Parts: sequence; C-alpha cells; structure tokens
Amino acid sequence: MDVSTVDTALGPVTVRHTPRESHTATILLHGAAGSWTTWRAAIGAAETGGSVADLVVPDLPGWGDSPVDDLSALDATGLADAVAQVARSLGYTRWRLVGHSLGGFVALELAVREPAATESVLLVSATTFGGRGDRLGPLGRLLNYAPLMLLAVGIRMLAGLGPYAARFVRALDGSGILTLLAAPLFTVVDRQAVHDLAHDLRPGAFLRALHCATTYPAAARWARIRCPVLALHGDRDVFVGADDDDRLAAIIPDFRAVVIPATGHFGHVEHPTILAGALHAR
Repeated sequence: MDVSTVDTALGPVTVRHTPRESHTATILLHGAAGSWTTWRAAIGAAETGGSVADLVVPDLPGWGDSPVDDLSALDATGLADAVAQVARSLGYTRWRLVGHSLGGFVALELAVREPAATESVLLVSATTFGGRGDRLGPLGRLLNYAPLMLLAVGIRMLAGLGPYAARFVRALDGSGILTLLAAPLFTVVDRQAVHDLAHDLRPGAFLRALHCATTYPAAARWARIRCPVLALHGDRDVFVGADDDDRLAAIIPDFRAVVIPATGHFGHVEHPTILAGALHAR
C-alpha cells in the first residue's frame, strides 16, 4: 500500500491506501488500543483473492503515525471529520466504513455527519453502548461493562508512567506476560496482534477517547443513521454488552447483527477472511 500524509484540523494524518479505481472508498478504522496494523491480517486475507483497490486505512489522530499536540481536542466529531477529510483528499466522494472497537464509534458518528457520502457501516467487535454515557453513570458502566472499565484502570496506571509507559509495555510483551494479560480479548491469542498492540498503545489517546464516549449522546445521534449497518462480533467479546445489538436495532432502521461463535474482541484477527467480501466490494 502507498503511504500519504494528509493535513486535517486535528493535525497531519498518516494513511495507507491502495490505488483509486472509483469514487467510493472502503475505509478501515482501528480501535483505541491499536493503529492501522490491526487490519493487516484481514487485508492480507483479502489480497489472496486478488488486488484490493479503493482501500483507505488511516492512523486516527492521536494514534500510530498520526500524533496530535493537544489530546483534549480529540472527540468523536473531530475524528469523524478528519476521516472524511482524508478520504476526500484522496479523491473519494463516497465511502463504506468498517470500524473495529472505537473505530465503530467513529464510523457511526461519521454516518450521522455525512449521510449522503456514507453508503454503509460494518461494525467489527465495535464498542458502542459500552462506552457511552447517555444513560449509564460510572456505577452502571462498571456493573454492565466491567471489562472495559477495568481496562481503563490499567491504562490510567500506564499513563501515570509517562514516557516510561511504552518501555514498560514492550518489556511485558518481550517477556510473554502481555500475551497472558491479553488472553481475555481473544479465543485463541494471536501473538503478532499482541505485539502490535504493545507497539501501538497510546494511553493518553485511549483515555481521552473513553472520556469523550462517556459524554456522547449515542442514542440521539445514532437514531439519525439511515444507511445499512451490519454488526459482527464474537460470542465471547468482553466489550460488547448482552443487549447492545437490540438497542442498536431499536434506533437504526436498517440494522443487522451476526454473532461469530467462539470469537473474542478481535474477530477480524481471529477470522481475517470474514472481511474479504467487504474489502473487495465495488
């Protein structure tokens, strides 16, 4: 894939992309603990069936190779606008969105903000109602989404290490301890995926994203979506609430959900071929 840098309101965004053959992009949006690398297995699986065109894979502002000077400027609106700006700078006027975890949150906000340009949304193990604060307070989030809240506690501890956080996480990765800690996120732990998470983790950006999610009026915003939305998630995904699908179906007219057996939070890593059709779509 080619690599470009696009100036946005949040700062320069690094984006990987394949050749443009149409005016409709397929945009892959990563989660709060990763970067574009979380999609490598899925892209590789799709490429075994032939070249993949019109693929846009940014590092969201604050993650990967897209640093920001002021993390307080990050929110769902700003991230969504930055993604739209990146796509348009590459010559696209329409797009299909694929979002993992936090990326699903951003994809849904972009579908609200850009209804004419958004053809569809594919949520992959997306953290939706688990992070938002339009109904649940801190205690409610802890009771209903304990794994997400406990992860936030761990990330806050890492953030307290400042510049030593990255060194500490990579030491855990090298010792194999991080693989054990990451086990609840997978049914079968993918060592390369864990290594990528160790390299890509940005504690400050993660905590900022979670804070913004707790004040985001999810139900009111997502009720405005009119494009098709398909949610894929594992039956062992610790970050997807038991009633998340029902609640999304109640507010999004064209919504479907597919639960993948024996799969954790990284469905696109555990089963990379499930996205092959979406990445080849024209």
